[in-house]
Amino acid sequence: MNPIVQTEPAPTSERAQSEPVLCLCGAAARVGGRTLWSGVDLEVQAGEFVAVLGPNGVGKSTLVKVLLGVLPAAEGEIRVLGRRPGEAGSRVGYLPQRRSFDAGLRIRGVDIVRMGLDGDRWGVPLPWGRNKRAERDRVAEVIELVGASAYAHRPIGECSGGEQQRLLIAQALVRRPEVLLLDEPLDSLDLPNQSAVAALIGRICHQEGVAVVMVAHDVNPILHHLDRVVYIAEGGAVCGPPSEVINSETLTRLYRTPVEVLSTKDGRLVVVGQPEAPAHHTDRHQAGS
Repeated sequence: MNPIVQTEPAPTSERAQSEPVLCLCGAAARVGGRTLWSGVDLEVQAGEFVAVLGPNGVGKSTLVKVLLGVLPAAEGEIRVLGRRPGEAGSRVGYLPQRRSFDAGLRIRGVDIVRMGLDGDRWGVPLPWGRNKRAERDRVAEVIELVGASAYAHRPIGECSGGEQQRLLIAQALVRRPEVLLLDEPLDSLDLPNQSAVAALIGRICHQEGVAVVMVAHDVNPILHHLDRVVYIAEGGAVCGPPSEVINSETLTRLYRTPVEVLSTKDGRLVVVGQPEAPAHHTDRHQAGS
């Protein structure tokens, strides 16, 4: 397996002194007896926006599942907010791969968001022990934060794809997580909504101090918001600032085959390569696809 190629970002005074909220050291993932990636070292600080990129089938979503504690790491040490994966509870927010809502679904957007507070509770809510007003205020606050106030009381089935995704992001944020794990939140959105939701996530990350790890099919909509990327391929990974990772030299070393990164006139990145075997690869694809 490819060892990781680690490129360190320039330290800043605050980040260099603070403890990472996510830490992977020599991590590996194995599914069905097959090692997807190994030797992964990564530290994520509070308020950092990190994208997980790579071809289909390399284990990008598996990385999120390992951080959640849903899948055990095959090797190495992983800490999430100083604890083992799965032990940090509501301090970790999670948005799974995009799910569609039936157009006839009558549940309101605000109720979808509220499920982030009490969706894991069983039975009939008790009239004591919970501050209902504080919960209502928090739901309203997070809906305002994601810019969904205008349509939050409409049935979720009547909302557009971009509106639904904002409400789902609000659901993931409602418990004030310190880490937000997003699995392809821009998938199936049109380009304007991709840009709008990417800007929203970047703002929440940097202004609210939430560490964001986001699996992405295409880096371009989020490129200008990112602090670092994790690019997975050929069983290894490269971590670092986008400019140090998504370039011809680094990706050629990772793929062990010639790869060229081109920049279009509008600033979008395109990766061009000549892979010899992997079926999950195309000869020409946008960076991160």
